[in-house]
Amino acid sequence: MGNYIEGLSNTSYNVNSGNSGNSGIMGKDDFMNLLITQMRYQDPLNPADSSQFASQLAEFSSLEQLSNLNENVQAGLDADYLLAQSINNTLTATLIGKDVKLSGSDLTNKGDNTVKLGYELPVQASDVTVKIYNSSGTLVREIKDLEKSEGEHKLSYDFTDNNGSKLPSGEYRFEFEVKNLQDETISVENYKFGSIDGVKFSEQGTTLMVNGVQYNLADIMEILNPVTTVKGLKSNG
Repeated sequence: MGNYIEGLSNTSYNVNSGNSGNSGIMGKDDFMNLLITQMRYQDPLNPADSSQFASQLAEFSSLEQLSNLNENVQAGLDADYLLAQSINNTLTATLIGKDVKLSGSDLTNKGDNTVKLGYELPVQASDVTVKIYNSSGTLVREIKDLEKSEGEHKLSYDFTDNNGSKLPSGEYRFEFEVKNLQDETISVENYKFGSIDGVKFSEQGTTLMVNGVQYNLADIMEILNPVTTVKGLKSNG
């Protein structure tokens, strides 16, 4: 009996309420059954030291309290997460109908949509060109002589190639090539604009539908007031 108790004292175990089918986890019922069985079959001529029983019970009680505390903390964290997620979902739904500025240079052509592109010049430019590439990296459209003044500018693109033919549905990307007054190539910030027309909730998180295309919340750079749609190829925004 003494050896069993001592072996238990030197063994690392977890405390769960009730029985457990996992041999690596000892629950309260498992512990009590083991203790009662050891007491039942102990040598009456050499009974276990009562101080060992007290020590074992005190250790188990401490572990059980820590386990219960951990479960309560975890339950509180789960409740806080669900509450935050619920608030976030509710607030996100209020964005429907808002115009947004989106980061990234990827474009999705669904066959019937027009996208609004934007760029911001840090200084006066001598030349501004936007190039559109398909998913294979082939240049399919080049739009030259865009607005060159310092500041933010916008333009609409209708997914046509250089011949004016409609491009097939699929994934595209755009990039701006800008030269300053010294004919040096400079980098500029570019982005897309769109209107939020829906919100999707899933286990992976909340996503927004912008002009029928799905985006993550992290893609949003700025939320804007609805504005009149830009017509034509160029716009000063």
